[in-house]
Amino acid sequence: MNSKLILTILFASALLWSCGQKQSAESKQLVVEDKPEPANWAERLGYPAGKKVIMLHADDIGMSEEANIAAKKSLLAGHIQSAAAMPPCPQFEDIIAWAIEHPEIDMGLHLTLTSEWKTYRWPSVLPVTDVPGLIDSEGMLWRSVPEVVQNATPEEVAKEVRAQIEKSIALGYRPDHIDTHMGTLYGHPDFALAYLKIAMEYGIPANAIDLSDSLVVARFKQAGYPITDELISFMDTYSLPKVDNFTSAPKAETYEEKKEAFKELIRSLGPGLTEIIFHPAVESEQLKSITNSWQQRVWEAQMFGDADMIQFFKDEGIIFTNWKEIMRRFENK
Repeated sequence: MNSKLILTILFASALLWSCGQKQSAESKQLVVEDKPEPANWAERLGYPAGKKVIMLHADDIGMSEEANIAAKKSLLAGHIQSAAAMPPCPQFEDIIAWAIEHPEIDMGLHLTLTSEWKTYRWPSVLPVTDVPGLIDSEGMLWRSVPEVVQNATPEEVAKEVRAQIEKSIALGYRPDHIDTHMGTLYGHPDFALAYLKIAMEYGIPANAIDLSDSLVVARFKQAGYPITDELISFMDTYSLPKVDNFTSAPKAETYEEKKEAFKELIRSLGPGLTEIIFHPAVESEQLKSITNSWQQRVWEAQMFGDADMIQFFKDEGIIFTNWKEIMRRFENK
C-alpha cells in the first residue's frame, strides 16, 4: 500500500472520529437542553416531582413553659418537623439548652420585635437605649407590627436581629434557621432586605418565599405585605434555599372542626415546598392568663399526634421535611 493511500485512509478515519465526537456532544447537549427545569423548590432540592413537601413548624417556642413542653413532646415523637424559639422571652434559655442536648432536632430562632400580650411582655435583647425605636412607653417591644414600622429604623432592626442570633450562639447553639414573629420583618421592605442579608451573612436560612411566581406575589400583597419590585429583584440574588409557599394552621370553633380545616388546607396546596406554622402549648392557668388563643394552641399541640391526622397525611402522600434536611440537600445539589 503506497504512502498516499495510507494518508488518505488515516485522514478519513480521523474525520469520521471527529464527526462522531461532535454528534455525541450534540446528543448530550440535546439531552441536557431537553431536561425540564424544576417546577418548584421541592424539585430543585431533589424531592419527587409533583409532590407536596410539608414542614410542620412550631412558632412561639421559648415564650412560656407551656410552649416548651408541647414543642419538646411533639418534636421528639416526630409528629412535627421544626420549631423556632423567641430570644427575648423568659423560657428561651431552657429550650436552647434542650436543643443542644438534642442535636437531631431542627430548632431555629423566631426573631422577635414585638411583645403583643396585655400583661405578659418582654423587652429587646439589646439594652433599650441601643434600639429606642423598638421600645414603647412601658420599656417593652411594641405590641403591633404597624407600631414597629412607624417607630423603628432598619438599622435598629438589623442591630436587634444580629443581637438575637448572637445570643443563641453565645449560649452554644447555632440556629438551624431564622424566621419572624408576627411577620414583622416582612412588615417593611427595608426590614425584609436587612433580614435576608443577615441570613446570607450568617449562612442561616430564613423563611424566604420564592417571589418569582406573580400569583404568589399577588397573594401576599393582598394579605398586606409590602412586596416591592426591589424586594422581588433581591430575592433573585438570595443565595439560600426558599420555600414555595407559607401558611398557618386555621382557627376553628371545635377540635374536630380544626382538624377538618387543616385537612382542607393540605388538600388545597399545590406541589412544592410549604412551611405551615402553628403555636402549640399545653393547657394551664398561666397560658389562659397570657392569651385568649390558648384553646387553639392546646389543640395544635394535640392535633399532629392524632392517629386520624397521621393516617390522613399518609393517605395524601405527604412528604415531610425540615430546615436541616433542606440545607443538606441544598449544599449537596
